[in-house]
Amino acid sequence: MSPNPTLAISNRLRSTPFTGRVKQHGAKAFTVYNHMLLPTEFASLEEDYWHLCEHVQVWDVSAERQVEVKGVDACKLVQWMTPRSVANVDVGRCVYAPLVDEHGFLINDPVALKLADDHWWLSIADSDVLLWAKGLATAGKLNVSVREPDVWPLAVQGPQAQELMARVFGEVVKDIGFFRFKPLPFNGHLFNVARSGWSKQGGFEIYVDDAHLGAALYDALFEAGDDLEVRSGCPNLIERMESSLLSFGNDMNMNHTLLECGLDSFVDLTLDVDSLSIDALRAQQQRGLDRKLVGLAIASPDGPAPAAIDVATNFLLSSHGESIGRLGSQVWSPRYGQQLLTVMLEKAFFIDPDGENTLKIQMDDGSHQAAMVMNLPFDFKAAGILAQQ
Repeated sequence: MSPNPTLAISNRLRSTPFTGRVKQHGAKAFTVYNHMLLPTEFASLEEDYWHLCEHVQVWDVSAERQVEVKGVDACKLVQWMTPRSVANVDVGRCVYAPLVDEHGFLINDPVALKLADDHWWLSIADSDVLLWAKGLATAGKLNVSVREPDVWPLAVQGPQAQELMARVFGEVVKDIGFFRFKPLPFNGHLFNVARSGWSKQGGFEIYVDDAHLGAALYDALFEAGDDLEVRSGCPNLIERMESSLLSFGNDMNMNHTLLECGLDSFVDLTLDVDSLSIDALRAQQQRGLDRKLVGLAIASPDGPAPAAIDVATNFLLSSHGESIGRLGSQVWSPRYGQQLLTVMLEKAFFIDPDGENTLKIQMDDGSHQAAMVMNLPFDFKAAGILAQQ
């Protein structure tokens, strides 16, 4: 078998209006996300990371597909799908709205945009929401249309994102609040522009709904940002792990409940909302959890430690060979000199907050490493982990 297998591109994997430019700008790798190509690396994982933290990048995140819910019963359908109350969401606001089934298990964790009182976009993570939403609407005889419009988001992320966006869209972008969006003109066409994005470096997402103008916009961002050291980029594993931005399909999936994933801070289970999942979540809250998503940090100041995974089961193993929980994501942080992991930890290995907070885990090379167990999001300062650079 080839050590570097290639990805066969066919009509099953949809390209984007920006795929050609992304390749020209040096994309080295892609993944498949919502049946689309999503870049994963340009110069290198670490070089991309430092550039993102210091300058500005333009990301083709067209794979964040939109599920459009529109009609008299649009709010009712969205509320069925999420236990988060959407009754008082203003037009022009974005909300993180985990989608949960009738048993409390996650379906997806999109950002929901309210375009009008009867019009929503669900900017989804990597799972098929469209057919589930259509099925609910049909079974419930709701007066609503559900479709996937042709929208290809571009993200502009990094400390210089606002300056770059102001050069292209005008100073008005500075008035957009966090998780808010406004329609702004580019070449006579209005694009919805949100202050959001899958990094903690600050930035915007542009919801491109015209492929031809989208390509012109992509080029305009690079022309305007030459002195800002603008580059093509993509969601960066190091940055998102340090920022504790969860990845559906990696850190958690449809086998995990909202409460197990620690997403209860986004919902209020005491509210009387008409959601499919509310009763199941309340029952689980009362029973208590048998597992929960946590972070692990392994001191590794000289570089990445060996991988920590039982490749046969995708579980982490204790120093005694016991499965302690399912591994989510894993990466070395050059800023903190730590190997960072997420794990769906089994109840038997829950840590007493007032006691010892380390576990000895088995690495791929047979060594045993002490891993600090941390609640998410990672709080490096509270854990006494200092930035090295």
